[in-house]
Amino acid sequence: MPPTLILSRALSALLTLFGVMVVVFVLVRVVPGDPIAMMIAPGASEADIAALRALYGLDLPIWQQFQVWFLQVLNGDLGTSISMKQNVLTIIGDRLPATIELALLALVIAVAWGVTIALVSTAWNNTLAGKLIDNFNGIMLAVPDFIWALTFVLVLGVLLPVFPISGRSDPTIDAGLVTQFFLLEGLLRGKFGFVLDVLSHMLLPALAMALPLAAVIGRVLKNTMMDVMVQDYILLARIKGLSATRILLQEALRNAAVPALALTGVQFTFLIGGTVITERIFSYPGIGNLAIDAVINRDLPLIQGLVLTFGIIFILVNMAVDALAAWLNPRLRHA
Repeated sequence: MPPTLILSRALSALLTLFGVMVVVFVLVRVVPGDPIAMMIAPGASEADIAALRALYGLDLPIWQQFQVWFLQVLNGDLGTSISMKQNVLTIIGDRLPATIELALLALVIAVAWGVTIALVSTAWNNTLAGKLIDNFNGIMLAVPDFIWALTFVLVLGVLLPVFPISGRSDPTIDAGLVTQFFLLEGLLRGKFGFVLDVLSHMLLPALAMALPLAAVIGRVLKNTMMDVMVQDYILLARIKGLSATRILLQEALRNAAVPALALTGVQFTFLIGGTVITERIFSYPGIGNLAIDAVINRDLPLIQGLVLTFGIIFILVNMAVDALAAWLNPRLRHA
């Protein structure tokens, strides 16, 4: 990308992030409920309540509260959690790796499954097998991720207890890890038994999140590939005697990948947002599960920090997808 375009995207991202900060700050304060009332003990005096409000800055006008929080964020301080009495940045830093690894595993499953569905369905187009695959893909698309999650818990966790349905790893296993990136650090340090245990805990929630995304990728990629298959360069490839498989993989898939890539990037941001419900169902210790606890406890600093984290992730993913799409498509790059 040209430097001017990169600068423009960066400024747009900063403005978007500022808008997110303003909206979430206002919304969490107009929603009914008093976080201080949930913290105080029965019979607390008015002086105790006033002191607690002053401690968290809730006695100031809302514009001053935002000013204080905004300056804290610029200094890398997201405040202190009201319910957990810990630094918000520390709490999020402990939970974020779990959500990142879960979302990336779900993305890998979704892309692999979606591309396979698109290739097979395109190769078998207008056949009974192709129509069955399209119908199955439609079912995957119609069922939301939390329904898949509940189904997996019931079938593969209760009726047929094949996989664990809660937690991130077996608590009896002490891997001696330094970071919270269990998969990455486990692989780098050669603790493959621990990695397999972590994967067994992640598989069902990742699969529940991946199936709807795989269906979207499969449908869009197939439609794009069908449009590509009638282009002149596909006919030229057939005249040259290239095999159907090579045409499908080398010509059709490569040229149809850019629209599917853009859609995958957009859907990946929704995938991360979908971790909120899925992590709750599987008692997975990520920021999605943490977000529900923060809302229940009316933990304003934690809610603000989590929404800000989600916003940063969304912006970074979209910028990465734009850059990758421009790299794959010369027309976008030169434009």
